[in-house]
Amino acid sequence: MNRIQKIFQNRSEKVIPFLTAGYPTKESAVEMVMAAEQAGAAMVELGMPFSDPLADGLIIQEASQIAIENGVNIKWILETVSNIRMQSEMPLVLMGYINPIIKYGVDKFIIDCKNAGVDGLIIPDLPPEEAEEIVKMAQNVGICIILLVAPNTSDERIQEISQMVGVLIYCVAILGITGGQGANENELKKYLKRVEKFSSCPFVVGFGIKERVDVIEINKMAHGAVVGSAIIEQLKNSDEPVKTIGDYIKKLTRGTE
Repeated sequence: MNRIQKIFQNRSEKVIPFLTAGYPTKESAVEMVMAAEQAGAAMVELGMPFSDPLADGLIIQEASQIAIENGVNIKWILETVSNIRMQSEMPLVLMGYINPIIKYGVDKFIIDCKNAGVDGLIIPDLPPEEAEEIVKMAQNVGICIILLVAPNTSDERIQEISQMVGVLIYCVAILGITGGQGANENELKKYLKRVEKFSSCPFVVGFGIKERVDVIEINKMAHGAVVGSAIIEQLKNSDEPVKTIGDYIKKLTRGTE
């Protein structure tokens, strides 16, 4: 049982921050993750910056571009995960696109993720029809592949995707890119009720979550709330990224600054 499975054994409120690896600086990366954990984050997603992030809006695109200019690559991200692992047993998930992984070498990437201490992978542009091989490779070394479902995903497909991955699925709350408006509340409730009914594993929800009230409501309907663009927005004008992360995640987890 890996770290992700352990935290989702019991249903409790979970805040899952997304940080673009190496943004705003490479030097602050480890401390930012530790600040997130200390502020109550259940798990952290580290975004692997890519020049053509199809699912991401302008906020995360800009953060990715700055991270790339800072010299961030997969090798550095895995070294960073290894450094975090010296201090923390919190689940860590890498989120990124398939092209850099193919360029790195899929087999090598999975093994290096395992050795670094990565617990899960989210690859937004990897459809289930093409995911079977990488899912099996990852499962063989105890890493979870977390596939996405959306409001227009059929009941049957939700069932198939959840059975394929077995540990956790990621529900995109809206049809669109990150950083946009949140979902219509009634539509979101109907959608997540369908996921609850047809998924055979826990699920988290992302896209459009910004406030403590969003976290509370999402956790009533799902197993965790992912906060991404709102965090990057907080970091945009901050001279103290570590403090900014800690303060904002405390606000999301406890309602305090």
